[in-house]
Amino acid sequence: MFNYLKPVFVALLIFSFINNIFGQRDNIDAFIETQMQNRRIPGLQLAIVKQGKIIKTGNYGLANLQDSIAVSDKTVFTINSITKAFVGVAIVQLMEAGKLKLDAPISQYLQDIPDTWKPVTVKQLLSHISGIPDIVNEEESVLINDDPEEAWKMVIQMPNEFKIGEKFSYNQTNYLLLGRIINNLSGMSFQEFITKEQLEKVGMPKTIQSGFGATKAVIAHSACSYQYRKGVLSNMFFSFPPFLQTAAGMSSTAMELANWVIALQSGQLLKQRSSLKALWTPAVLNNGKTGGFSSLLNGYAAGWPVIKRTEHPALAPVGGNRSAIFVYPNDDLSIIILTNLSGAFPDGFIDELAGLFIPGMIKSSGTAYN
Repeated sequence: MFNYLKPVFVALLIFSFINNIFGQRDNIDAFIETQMQNRRIPGLQLAIVKQGKIIKTGNYGLANLQDSIAVSDKTVFTINSITKAFVGVAIVQLMEAGKLKLDAPISQYLQDIPDTWKPVTVKQLLSHISGIPDIVNEEESVLINDDPEEAWKMVIQMPNEFKIGEKFSYNQTNYLLLGRIINNLSGMSFQEFITKEQLEKVGMPKTIQSGFGATKAVIAHSACSYQYRKGVLSNMFFSFPPFLQTAAGMSSTAMELANWVIALQSGQLLKQRSSLKALWTPAVLNNGKTGGFSSLLNGYAAGWPVIKRTEHPALAPVGGNRSAIFVYPNDDLSIIILTNLSGAFPDGFIDELAGLFIPGMIKSSGTAYN
């Protein structure tokens, strides 16, 4: 047992030693260190935004256990499905430009798709309620065929999984098609469009440099990815082909993601306030309810999972069970946590961290509000 826990404990000891010498620990650092110990997280990066300004950043533990490389401001983390939030913004930008409507059938923007897919709306693709079959085996995070062209030939022959709008079902084909829509309507690849219309506008050089290559690409200052298999810490690798990098292609830093959230809320990326509402409003199923990943992440908007609740609602893009962005619009607070451990589930403790800033967020028992 000690052998596989040792790297994590060493990472935390290194961070504590450096921080005690060069910085002042606060209750946020203590909270993060405790979560890292409890969840055996090797490395973590944090940024907190309050009232449109970054008020706290932090680097904790090791980005690379093999070579004992500490997490730093230069470290970039794979953000996995948080990429979908950028795709959602791109689609709404095209809506603002008058090039598409969210409630229009995708057949208006795509050719050569099966007849059963044609009535699906853009919003239904964005929110995973389309019923279209999945080109990815979600359990293994691999294409249904090793050859991308063969995988596409297979998926267009498959029946729909359920009636359009009947339920929420996380599905990467949705974002493959959204990528094609962006390509067709923008006149450039979705990678170029997102880079030009978001990353360059915000000023996200590390994200731009990292590209859309996912974790098998060679990326400077990239944190290694890890997971526990039967209690043993192991390296983790995955990648999607270019046509599917709308689903999980990007890498970034907590600081640059914080600046992106600020730009989004301040009107730098979307010109109209109604556009932000369209981006963040969860899709409604045929039964009038919303669907999502869990009882906490109980809705899904345009690339943005939603925490739909009366008090302290939040938008919560999550990626790879390792990273998360929580935006609390009513409380003017955002928290970004990136880790290099699949299974860290920061979405399970960000609410509690938010309680340090939001009065009434934490119950008298000390547990997180949810």
